[in-house]
Amino acid sequence: MSRESGLPRGTTILVGLAAATVTAIGLSAIRGILAPVLLTLVLTICANPVRTGLLKRGVPGGLATGSVILVVFGLLAGFTYTLIIAFAQFVNMLPDYAKQFAEIGANIGKWLTSIGISEEQIHSVQSDLNPTNLVGVITGALGSVFSITGALVIVLTMMILMAADAAYARTILAQLSTHKPDLVTALNSFAHNVRRYMVVTTVLGVAQGALNTIALYILGVPAALLWGLLAFLCSFIPNIGYFFALIPPLVFGFLVGGWGTAIAVVVIYGIINAVVQSIIQPRVVGQAVSLSQTITFFSVLFWALVIGPIGAILAVPLTLMGKTFLIDANPDARWWQPVVGPTEETRQLLKSSQVAAKSDRKERRAEKSASSG
Repeated sequence: MSRESGLPRGTTILVGLAAATVTAIGLSAIRGILAPVLLTLVLTICANPVRTGLLKRGVPGGLATGSVILVVFGLLAGFTYTLIIAFAQFVNMLPDYAKQFAEIGANIGKWLTSIGISEEQIHSVQSDLNPTNLVGVITGALGSVFSITGALVIVLTMMILMAADAAYARTILAQLSTHKPDLVTALNSFAHNVRRYMVVTTVLGVAQGALNTIALYILGVPAALLWGLLAFLCSFIPNIGYFFALIPPLVFGFLVGGWGTAIAVVVIYGIINAVVQSIIQPRVVGQAVSLSQTITFFSVLFWALVIGPIGAILAVPLTLMGKTFLIDANPDARWWQPVVGPTEETRQLLKSSQVAAKSDRKERRAEKSASSG
């Protein structure tokens, strides 16, 4: 029996899942405004230390807040419209490769026919390889210029309001700490971890995108800048972002240079991704993202389904937010922390067990050598 509700545990779990489903559906219904608001929240958290540093140096509060807002929004707007311009150039370039796409479609059709696929299904696959259809698919994924501009307006407005409200953040947290100290501790930890994760990922993403752009330009792959920007965006998507970033330059590398260029693209992307996301990022971020690989991957799928592409990019911060309120801020639920992701204590226990196992293996080998001798 569940001690809190008096209901059977199974009933409590089902009610909780039903509530989570209704909540997810509700969030998805307002994704058009929710996604830019959540993006603004993360940006405000990341930029707040800069504003605080300016205030400590004697810069007036309004000037410090306005400067940070303008710089962050300028970078975001500049990146967004650079992406739009690069995509427009890509669209103008696509008709030049119509013949190559037709040849690829014909070859795929022959192969599908050889394994018994129907003509109707083959025609559907070949039509999807038409440059016009590809433009429609990518445009639908990116959204129209009007919708992007509307989202940027929401971001700018919310950033101004959140920055103004941030002036009261310390005072509000001090008031809350007398009644909810666990919540305040969890919120401070959340802000620190999100800031560290986003800043490190942004810096490494810029480096990753720049290296990819230079490599693609040297290889002669068309729209190298666009694929570099895509690699930067996909660096925020754990586990699967690499594959999204790889496919377009791989296809166009094959179109212009054959298998040699395609293999070179795979190797270069693989090396850069392995160094940045598999070696450098885990060491630098460290304890900031205490989420298991399974939950991290599921969070990407979940938030992308709920609020769209921005959800995939913000999957880790949004999951950390949910963990903050549901687990970290609740002393009775903190035993879930090792289940959600390895804590420092979990890592130490794992390291101790590995050392003990290694020591046991050495002792057994020594005993075996002594007995055989």
